[in-house]
Amino acid sequence: MGAHTRETTRTPLQMAAFVLGIIFLAIGILGFIPGITTNYGALSWAGHHSDARLLGLFQVSVLHNIVHLLFGIAGVTLARTWTGARNFLIWGGAIYLVLWIYGLLISQTSPANFIPVNTADNWLHFLLGVVMIALGVVLSRRARARRPSSVI
Repeated sequence: MGAHTRETTRTPLQMAAFVLGIIFLAIGILGFIPGITTNYGALSWAGHHSDARLLGLFQVSVLHNIVHLLFGIAGVTLARTWTGARNFLIWGGAIYLVLWIYGLLISQTSPANFIPVNTADNWLHFLLGVVMIALGVVLSRRARARRPSSVI
């Protein structure tokens, strides 16, 4: 008997979740690389005192980088199924919009800024939230539109 190969085809919705998962993994890793993260010596576990900046712009901490890594793992894992990919994009986008609002409401110099976030992070969170939700909604609608309807 010959080897049986199973061909899996990812939908555009699953590809979007997978690609975003890979991007989050890369961001999490890059946050631990001196040079790509400026002021690397000022990288702290968490809190607004971390003065490390990914690409010299986005405030990061060890906790912030770990969150990116976990989000990336979730994206790659959930991209295995259509429902998982849709949930990752829509609910992940909602989480990013909550983070955006949180970042706008707290003082960047207060202990409440435990992740930490700065203005660049806040607006990136807004953009990510909108894009992820839009991808989740639009790509899932396209898939439903292509499904044959049952005839009664």
